[in-house]
Amino acid sequence: MIRVIARIANQKNQTTDMRKGIALLMIGLFLSVAAKAQNQDTGEEISLQEAIDIALENNYQLKVAKNNLELSKKQVRSEKADYLPSLSVGASGSKSVGRNFNQDLGRIVTRTTNSFNSNLSTDLPIFSGFENLHSLKSSQYDEKSEKQNLERVRENVIFDAASNYLQFILDKKVLEIDRENLAASRKTLEQVKAQVEVGSRPKVDLYNQESTVANNELSVVNSENQLESSRLQLIQTLQIDPRKEYNFVTPEIDTQTVKATSYNLDQLITTALESRSDLKREKFNIESIKHQLNATRGSLYPSLSFNARISSRYSDGLQLGFQDQFFDQNIQRSLGLSLNIPIFSNLSRRTNVQSQEIQYKNAKLNLQETELQIIQDVTQAHNDYKSYLKQLESSQKALRAAERSYQTQKQRYEVGAGTLIELSDANAQYVEARSNRAQALFRVIFQQQLLDYYIGKLNENISLN
Repeated sequence: MIRVIARIANQKNQTTDMRKGIALLMIGLFLSVAAKAQNQDTGEEISLQEAIDIALENNYQLKVAKNNLELSKKQVRSEKADYLPSLSVGASGSKSVGRNFNQDLGRIVTRTTNSFNSNLSTDLPIFSGFENLHSLKSSQYDEKSEKQNLERVRENVIFDAASNYLQFILDKKVLEIDRENLAASRKTLEQVKAQVEVGSRPKVDLYNQESTVANNELSVVNSENQLESSRLQLIQTLQIDPRKEYNFVTPEIDTQTVKATSYNLDQLITTALESRSDLKREKFNIESIKHQLNATRGSLYPSLSFNARISSRYSDGLQLGFQDQFFDQNIQRSLGLSLNIPIFSNLSRRTNVQSQEIQYKNAKLNLQETELQIIQDVTQAHNDYKSYLKQLESSQKALRAAERSYQTQKQRYEVGAGTLIELSDANAQYVEARSNRAQALFRVIFQQQLLDYYIGKLNENISLN
């Protein structure tokens, strides 16, 4: 391209210095654009696998899910601690001022008395209607539920990162096709200009080709905008700094053939119902609600606990010293059993039981709905995959036919046997066929990942071949 610009500049030198300046300006703009493109190419390279790893590291929803799992583990530990005896220490001090009759003096005197009390007590639950047992099991199922939630969030992050990356690569491919088409149209425009100048083509062909070039330029602009939008969406998914330059590497994809996988729909549905982490989470939630319901029912039964207490006190109103009072004379010990029988609590316990029974029924209904939705999603994804395979096969045939048609019309036009309109139509069909083929290829690849996602088998090691 530089040689072309230099040749143009030399031709302009033979006319005026003004045209020479214009040519030099064009060279400067070209070098500026080339330098900018080179700087973009030197940005941080990110492959598909690296993009997935970055998303897994940065995603805040995944971090929240990890925190919730850690919280559920602490709740299990707290429920286990309910089986241990409680232990508490208490102390209090007081000062009293009052008038009392003093027998030694035979009169009423004002006296200040200081006292100190301390106690150590423990309480051990013996029976609480199995409330502790069911509360512990409920918290353990909550922990299992959070583990499955973490896994599903992780799959969501992988799926979003991979799908947005593939969309960016597809838009990049479409832009490449549009740019190649624009370059070919401009080359045809130069040929038409030369033919019009010598009178071998009508001037209307020049106008038509100029219109075609303008439309192709608009297509490039639209594709560039779409590519930038996809880039920003991908950056947002990865949660990285949008101010930096990134070079998202195109993965190695066989653009001629794609490895079709033969799926069995019944097996896919069975796998999904067994493997989907969100479905497992709902099942664990149901078990948690069931045990929480039993724990609430346990509050309707009597509770029994063992307690022990030791206490002592000191008062300077007595003749004995602190050590004799506090560590000998005033020590009190007690052992006992406490029985609590709930009789009436304003129907609050009964209402709690009824409320959790309804929650338990709703949770089972939600599980049934989720199972039906999974079956529907897997069936639809499987049907779409088969349809996309057929579309890919058809697009390959259409591309071969469109390419042959374009080459034929191009040869006919060059020898004067065809019209520019015929050539333009053949070129438009060829460009559309290339774009359709690229989109069909990526649809098949994307649908394979979607199937893995729907059956709960998606992992970060994604293969595109």
